[in-house]
Amino acid sequence: MKVVLDTNVIVSAVLTAHGVCAQILDMLTDGVFGIYVDDRILAEYDSVLLRPQLHLTPDDAAEVMEWIRSVAEPVAALPLPAELPDPGDMPFLEVAASASAILVTGNTRHFPKRSRVGVTVLSPREFIDLVRLSP
Repeated sequence: MKVVLDTNVIVSAVLTAHGVCAQILDMLTDGVFGIYVDDRILAEYDSVLLRPQLHLTPDDAAEVMEWIRSVAEPVAALPLPAELPDPGDMPFLEVAASASAILVTGNTRHFPKRSRVGVTVLSPREFIDLVRLSP
């Protein structure tokens, strides 16, 4: 299974060790699915993890990023003719479309159905339920 994780999933996982998003990262560690990224997504992960309000040390943020880079598959995403409420979300949709991956986000409303260009967009809970139901 191929997956693109929105930044809010990564942040939630790091901040809430036993939450749904942390379970998703545990599944990634266990090889249940592969994560797909491009340089834009990695840059966003990195910049958000370094925000002072998250209270992560630079070393902790760097450790998370090192791990993500070690497990992620890079994708050369193609531009899409879709429009999103926040254009900053477009890299996630473009990578998911280019990789034929599921996009997991805590903000599904940021990806209106009319703009998804065939990409399956799931909340973290919906993704966990999908994985549990898969053979």
